[in-house]
Amino acid sequence: MSTWFIIFGVIYIIILAFIGLRSWQRTKSAEDYILGGSRLGTLIGMMTFAATLFSTFTLMGMPDFFRTHGIGAWIFLAISDAAMFFFILWFGYHLRKRAREGSYQGVAGLMSNLYKTKWAGYVYFVGVFLFLVPYVAIQIRGIAIFLNAVFPEALPAWGWSTLIVVLMLSYSEIGGLRAIIYNDVIQGTILLLVLWVIAIGCVQSFGSVSNLFAEVKAFNPELLSVPGPQGLLTTQFLFASFLAIVLIPVTQPQVTTRLVIMRSNKTLHSMAVGLGIFAFLVLLPTIAIGLYGALNYTGNTSSEFLSGVLLYEQLDWIAAIVIIGLLAAATSTADSQIFALGSELRSMLKVKEEHKMKYTRFTILFFAVAALVFSVLSSDQLVLLARVSFAGTSILAPLILSGIFHKKQPPVWILPFTALGVGLFILSLTGIIPSTYSGIRLEILILFTLFSLMALSFFRKK
Repeated sequence: MSTWFIIFGVIYIIILAFIGLRSWQRTKSAEDYILGGSRLGTLIGMMTFAATLFSTFTLMGMPDFFRTHGIGAWIFLAISDAAMFFFILWFGYHLRKRAREGSYQGVAGLMSNLYKTKWAGYVYFVGVFLFLVPYVAIQIRGIAIFLNAVFPEALPAWGWSTLIVVLMLSYSEIGGLRAIIYNDVIQGTILLLVLWVIAIGCVQSFGSVSNLFAEVKAFNPELLSVPGPQGLLTTQFLFASFLAIVLIPVTQPQVTTRLVIMRSNKTLHSMAVGLGIFAFLVLLPTIAIGLYGALNYTGNTSSEFLSGVLLYEQLDWIAAIVIIGLLAAATSTADSQIFALGSELRSMLKVKEEHKMKYTRFTILFFAVAALVFSVLSSDQLVLLARVSFAGTSILAPLILSGIFHKKQPPVWILPFTALGVGLFILSLTGIIPSTYSGIRLEILILFTLFSLMALSFFRKK
């Protein structure tokens, strides 16, 4: 496997170098560097969206989540993702309309302009920083602990994390968003192929899909229902997760920017349809892999299960491709989010045109280092950490939607309420305050309150 890994690894690095160089040659201005040309077609748009949404936690986290919590996790992602794609069509149209009214550089800058105060940009940026940096970190950590388990003598986990960050920065700093988008296309293709190859092997070991489910039912029927063996997938958990995922196009800047740079509303619609099909094809095989793990890796750690089913049970060349796919998945999502954070911070800074690219590159480097540090300190619960990130950023949705849909200046009093909501959610995560009140999860209460305030703002007297 090591030989195949070196061969495929060299090919992958050569491709990344070509992408970075080619993107650098096509970059004519700071806006071109930040927005990647602003002319995404349907296929490229679909692949870059897919790679940004489905990454390391899909290939590693979701199979392990199915193994631990059962088939109810399908509701956690599949139904929520389907609703999100419809939401993309509605929100994307209105966002693009607002973005055309001025020079779009990022959501933080757009909020500052709409609210006519820098504080709107600051509240948004602090919120996404607090929840996106941990999400970037788990992409890096997920592949780092995996590589450390496969090659224990090569590098420690933090060494693999550092190598991943350096690889990611090598092309994103040079080629900008265009280089990231082209890498997304490669990552999405590898991810889809790898998942189906492994899933088919898992099903074939039991003879058929029905035999696999029959074995699972005989082993532990709780795996085939909610709330699952550990009681995690409750109605409130699934509902809160549904809201968090549906609101990703609103609150995640790397996704929001891709809505803005689609070529037209027509390509946006086609992209959303294709994205729904891609999501189905990506998530379906993770069920088979997870249930296979529940039967054959009972009591094993996450790293033992993943290294076994993804590598040691596969042919050497397939295992090598899996590792390359994991590297591509980790870098694809992490670079998009780090680049988005850098662009968001720069969108609030008033700098001369000739200095914009320099400031953007510096901020990207800063956030990459921050994510690297957090990846060393974070836990191994990839899916749960990803959900926390989605839930945290969803609190920002009322602020953004209020800015987009108010025809005139939206009320600034929504800003302190949003900041308070973010603060309370963080306090609940640290255990300082309870995470439920009267049996209701805190994030649901916060979202209900903020959306109610947003609704009232549209009916206020002049």
